[in-house]
Amino acid sequence: MASREFLKILSSARLGDVSAQQKLADAYLTGAYKTPIQPANALIWLEKSYFSITNQALEGASSGSTQISELIAQTANIPLAETFGSPAFGFGWNSFWGLAQSSIESDSRSAAQWQLVNLLINPINQDIQKQLSEWIKKNATSLEKVSDLDLGALQKLAKQFLNELSESNSSFATNAKELLIKLQPKNEALSSLWKVWQEDQNEEALTQAAELGLTAAKLILGLRLAQLDGNTETKSNASLKKAAYWLELAAKDGDRDAWYALGEIYRRPQFSGYNAAESDRCFDRAADLGHAQAQLRKGASLWRKREKTEEKIRGLQASYWVWQAHQQGIAEAKELLNKILDSCPDPKKNDWYELAQFAEQALNHHAEHKLDEDWLLLSHRIIIANQFNFSKAELLLCEVGQLQHEHCVAVDIRWELPKILPRLIQIESIQQRRALLAAGKVFAAADLEIEGNLRQRRYRFDQVTSWLVTTFFKDQTESAIN
Repeated sequence: MASREFLKILSSARLGDVSAQQKLADAYLTGAYKTPIQPANALIWLEKSYFSITNQALEGASSGSTQISELIAQTANIPLAETFGSPAFGFGWNSFWGLAQSSIESDSRSAAQWQLVNLLINPINQDIQKQLSEWIKKNATSLEKVSDLDLGALQKLAKQFLNELSESNSSFATNAKELLIKLQPKNEALSSLWKVWQEDQNEEALTQAAELGLTAAKLILGLRLAQLDGNTETKSNASLKKAAYWLELAAKDGDRDAWYALGEIYRRPQFSGYNAAESDRCFDRAADLGHAQAQLRKGASLWRKREKTEEKIRGLQASYWVWQAHQQGIAEAKELLNKILDSCPDPKKNDWYELAQFAEQALNHHAEHKLDEDWLLLSHRIIIANQFNFSKAELLLCEVGQLQHEHCVAVDIRWELPKILPRLIQIESIQQRRALLAAGKVFAAADLEIEGNLRQRRYRFDQVTSWLVTTFFKDQTESAIN
């Protein structure tokens, strides 16, 4: 069932409110307000917002070009392939090409290029690509930004985007490198050699496949030469220099297993190129590319060195990498994660549970009770405190907008109480994430000076908790009797 806030935004959006239309698009994209994630609907509302801004500009409104630029940048976050067939797909197509071919380097430009690459040349979208050619022909007169509307030419342009992204420092570089590996040419000779290796374990065929540039063959050959493939039947001595050569070639192709194997080779005392610093660099690269064991190793190393590193909250980086390894099912990561992060997955066992229930009721009936902004903020603080079992000082003083990290909550109130050490707490449920998201939006839009100093916050806490108990405990009791 749609939330009241969502329905309010929907109503404003239908009346042509540009801000509401963009908020609605964001809700369909992120799932805010308990909205089902529907990229096609997000794109439709962004198109409506675009036309609203354009119409306002024609009527003499200022800052139209700035609004359009911001809207197009927002559009870049939409997975374009998932909107094919939507009435607004043409708008998305033009917007993405406009951003992708922009001369200004930006995150939005990289995002647009990656979405076009994913749509046009990723094998997982082959069915869409077959239909796309016909769609381009039918809609040729309304398509902009692209000089050549031939699908083959567009796919070549997308391949250029892919190469640029793989060599960039953008967040899409890793995905681009992985896709490049998938798209490596597989001519008949290479396919034949690989088949011979897989069926007969023919060493010569494996070497030839590696020499022809097959990343998987380079990796396997390097692992076998270093005796890191688990093959106990290999009788020849490991040729670590040759192994490092092949693994470096595979690593340059973006293979994370190759980076991890290189890290192990550089740690071997018998290797003439022994280099602990280079080994750590290779392990770090493997971790960045998503290698689970490398992530655990990096996290454990950061945890051991936490006293020596300059980090605002000790253990935060370490916990992130250990958490990443845990997400991939590494059993050892769970034990270490529990040492670094506090855990409180069941809010019913926490001290603020009953009060948090009352606070949620107050927020759900906000219009009825007409809560002041400072009371509204405190109600959200109580709910978060219950989800993560905060102390009273943490409840009152935590900086809500800076609490959430991808994997945990970082509570640091030393700005007011220097002797209280920061805490890292795992985020373990959807309920916890929703509480953080709801509070984050309210605090982002609020004037935080209204909360006042610690003495004022304590006084307000007593007021709000007394009102919550008086108001909702009575309602709860009457409901139980009835």
